[in-house]
Amino acid sequence: MKGVPILVTGAHGFLGGYVVEALRARGADTLLVPRRAELDLLDRGAVRAYLARERPAIVVHLAAVVGGIGANRRHPGRFFYDNLVMGVELIEAARLSGVRKVATVGTICAYPKHTPVPFREDDLWSGYPEETNAPYGIAKKALLVMGQAYRQEYGLDAIYLLPVNLYGPRDDFDPATSHVIPALIRKMVEARRAGQDSVEVWGDGSPSREFLHARDAARGIALAVERYDDPEPVNLGTGHEITIRDLAEKIKKITRFEGALRWNPAEPNGQPRRCLDTTRARERFGFEAEIDLDAGLAETVRWWEESSTSS
Repeated sequence: MKGVPILVTGAHGFLGGYVVEALRARGADTLLVPRRAELDLLDRGAVRAYLARERPAIVVHLAAVVGGIGANRRHPGRFFYDNLVMGVELIEAARLSGVRKVATVGTICAYPKHTPVPFREDDLWSGYPEETNAPYGIAKKALLVMGQAYRQEYGLDAIYLLPVNLYGPRDDFDPATSHVIPALIRKMVEARRAGQDSVEVWGDGSPSREFLHARDAARGIALAVERYDDPEPVNLGTGHEITIRDLAEKIKKITRFEGALRWNPAEPNGQPRRCLDTTRARERFGFEAEIDLDAGLAETVRWWEESSTSS
């Protein structure tokens, strides 16, 4: 990838920072990393003008409007519109400007609510996504169809990656938008510091999730950009699941919070289970996750404790 101009949308976000690092580690030295003020992906004219001017050979599309269950419930319209339109305008502009390859990063929320475990890529169309994040999941899944259609009609090398739930240092710890790991870390660290005797956790703890460190996800994305050129979507994950209850207990131990966990079953559980079949990523471009969940959680907790103390 040396000397190849690569546009990374969302480069200044949580995953984006790791992807930029991973691409550079694999030799990419001509990266375009605009902020929204420089490239508004909802503005058709701005997108087409930027790509026509900068002429990237490869586009890695990470930019997204994301959030946990609460944010998805509050903003289903925005999550659908923004995520769909950003991808549609970018891929069309890429075609018009002669981009060679587009790597779109989708979402595990695209899978049907009751997908058999482990999730295989061929199951993507076997049902409707879990209701609380369906608008987001469907918007992102539409970009898979667009990429495949553009490959068929225009010869665009469009690939599509499905990372499982991400976590790690530099994640979003805002209570209004954060996902489960940063939300629990922040709750428990703040409760410990304040001397509280309990924290509330949404749902009943029974759903399972699979978690992939963002640094591992970024390495997988960089490998796919370099080595993968097929139309089929590819899961990126660890292949291991954990219940939310067990996850909360792990975080409680790592954060040294000694109070009680109060489960609130009135709040949604989300999808019952999430665990991926990661065979395709291993076979097609040699990706396997390396960071153990316990080690990754400890690193993330350390980062948050240091960041929240210094701020």
